[in-house]
Amino acid sequence: MLIREIIQALNLIVVAGEKELEIQGKGVYVCDMLSWVMSNAEKNDIWITVQGNINIVAIASLLELSCIIIPENIKVDEVTIKKANEKGTLILSSHMSAYEISIKLY
Repeated sequence: MLIREIIQALNLIVVAGEKELEIQGKGVYVCDMLSWVMSNAEKNDIWITVQGNINIVAIASLLELSCIIIPENIKVDEVTIKKANEKGTLILSSHMSAYEISIKLY
């Protein structure tokens, strides 16, 4: 499914990387331990995490993830947003929990 369609279906908010909406989401990976994500997430996965620091951009870029979804209206810091826009990394926000997002994506 296209990320643009997922944004509409789940009522997600684009935080950064708005130009990257026409990409496919292949799978979903839910994890907050960054080293674990680096070892186990796959290209084009949608990553759900409560982390909002600049390291998420590096990991998403390295693994070529489709997007990052931050649950529970957790704020992403400005440095992270700026870097995500520079790298073209799509960061989305939701009021739902990681569990609720996962269920809806399934």
